[in-house]
Amino acid sequence: MKRYNGKSIYKGIAIGPVRIFKKVAYDTSRKEIADPEAEIERYNKARDAAVQQLQAVFRKAVGEVGEDAANIFDVQSMLLGDDDYTDFVYDKIRDEKVNAEYAVFQGGENFAKIFSEMDDEYMKARSADIKDVSQRVITILCGGEDQAVDSDTPAILAADDLTPAETVQLDKSKILAFVTKYGSSQSHTAILARTMNIPALTGVMIDDDWNGKNAIVDSFTGELIVDPDDDILKEKEAERQKALQKLELLQKLKGQETVTTDGRSIHLYANIGSVADADLALENDAEGVGLFRSEFLYLGRSTYPTEEEQFVAYKNVARKMKGKKVIIRTLDIGADKQADYFKLDKEDNPAMGFRAIRICLERPELFKTQLRAIYRASAFGNLAIMYPMIISVEEVQRIKKISADVRTTLNKENIPYGEVEEGIMIETPAAVMMSDQLAQEVDFFSIGTNDLTQYTLAVDRQNSKLESFYAPHHPAVLRMIQMTIENGHKHDCWVGICGELGADLELTETFVNMGIDELSVSPSRILSIRDKVRSI
Repeated sequence: MKRYNGKSIYKGIAIGPVRIFKKVAYDTSRKEIADPEAEIERYNKARDAAVQQLQAVFRKAVGEVGEDAANIFDVQSMLLGDDDYTDFVYDKIRDEKVNAEYAVFQGGENFAKIFSEMDDEYMKARSADIKDVSQRVITILCGGEDQAVDSDTPAILAADDLTPAETVQLDKSKILAFVTKYGSSQSHTAILARTMNIPALTGVMIDDDWNGKNAIVDSFTGELIVDPDDDILKEKEAERQKALQKLELLQKLKGQETVTTDGRSIHLYANIGSVADADLALENDAEGVGLFRSEFLYLGRSTYPTEEEQFVAYKNVARKMKGKKVIIRTLDIGADKQADYFKLDKEDNPAMGFRAIRICLERPELFKTQLRAIYRASAFGNLAIMYPMIISVEEVQRIKKISADVRTTLNKENIPYGEVEEGIMIETPAAVMMSDQLAQEVDFFSIGTNDLTQYTLAVDRQNSKLESFYAPHHPAVLRMIQMTIENGHKHDCWVGICGELGADLELTETFVNMGIDELSVSPSRILSIRDKVRSI
């Protein structure tokens, strides 16, 4: 029996055989070629094929893990279209008359090194992405395909590293857990693992001799145990069963009200990022959808979605939820969510740049198309609209005028629509400070605690160097939430939370005592939040 320590990515206990995942090594050695232009054409075809693959993986990932986690594949598609990267490969082939495999490998190594040496943590993370997309192009050039994990029975997957694409394409029914040598708790692969609910460890030295041996992954303690003895097996199996029993107990809360012991009801909704996610919301007994991220309709494609495409998506969710409230957040493109066809300029500080409602107000026809689709879909269910990144009353008044224009046009066209609540996200300190006036303009507030924390504390949440300074429980953040709730209630504006703090069990009682009306969380967290509320 041998024990190995690692860093926990997603907590859980798994017991079973180990499968070592070995990647195919393709030949990237330097070869002289006679026709550089023909080789460039060969590269272009492989790059285009890689982009198509990434778009397909993005669409699959949206259904598997939601739009937020799937965005990495859109980012990778953009990296392949980067002019500096493309010029490097072209120049290498032309100037040195070398094969495309070699040029792409050198390009990947060169730009990965540049990114890894940057001070900005977000840009450092692009180092792994550039290597990933370069390897994808090389695989296509060599006639290879995406590798799949070959396992007839469920197993613990061990690998030096897993790319985001490899992770999202895993057959979850065959994966008990995964263990990797490289990666971090904040890597894209780690985020995907948490979204897919697969117990995982990283930072573990992988040994090929483990293949086929029985092992235990305990990511509560951050430990891998290979060839465990009978006593350890019994102990860990008992702990695993205890964790499963806790999950089973939570299942009994389905159909129960989310109400405190003294009779106060809280609306418990789900955050979703695709039409398919509505099934997860229902499966976990969500009382509605508090945040339907509409960006999935805009990402991973080369043109704007039509009104009809959007209408069908919104209508399908409305019908799936069968009268339960569905709050659709309007387009939140920008910052870390980019689509080339929007032709957005590169920005030094994109988190505070041209994004979300700012794009919609500057491009009203784009905005009206989405609003028309939402209003049309509202005839088929209980839809509400939520506007992100609001900082002023004037913005809300401009939005309400555009919204009124859309309804007027629909009336003239005799197109039916339902009663639609309009609300805003409170995710900037400006919105908090103006919440007493904003509450007089809208039906509800939804507090986006992720950005509110970032902007309040002046801490970039993408920067791992600042992890110790990113404090969601900071008194300033909690005071802003309290202020928002109080100002909303003064003017009959109900208030919810749709950011990650909404699922923080340590704060559930605090939020209930503050007077919060609604909590919207990931579908998998709904029953644990209900259990907590019912104990208050």
